[in-house]
Amino acid sequence: MPSNPDLPMSLPWEETLERLCWDAKGLIPVTTVDVDTGIVLMAAWVNKEALVKTFESQLATYWSRSRNELWTKGESSGHVQHLHEVRVDCDGDVILYLVKPTGPSCHTGRASCFSWHLSLENGLTCDRPIMQEATE
Repeated sequence: MPSNPDLPMSLPWEETLERLCWDAKGLIPVTTVDVDTGIVLMAAWVNKEALVKTFESQLATYWSRSRNELWTKGESSGHVQHLHEVRVDCDGDVILYLVKPTGPSCHTGRASCFSWHLSLENGLTCDRPIMQEATE
């Protein structure tokens, strides 16, 4: 991903889309956080179309690299992520979605995809319970 100098204090929408630091495939990583708890729910990718759809629908929308298509969280599970706010880091190469989820964000049925703890002492251990059966 090319480096981008710090973003200016403000930019119109179209200039912002062009100024963001899209990779060679037209993607930017997005981290999704529960606005109420501060828990990191997941990490994914967006392209310009996914970002625009997120704003238009007010539902977190992503780009699936494995399926090569847009997807709105909750399409199959019903556990959508209502958009609260979108933030961009200082050099425009990472996006943050602040959302209000209606259920688990992980396909395993856990609230967060980051439910495994890694340490030298214990290796990998899952320390967060399944909220309900996974459907997505």
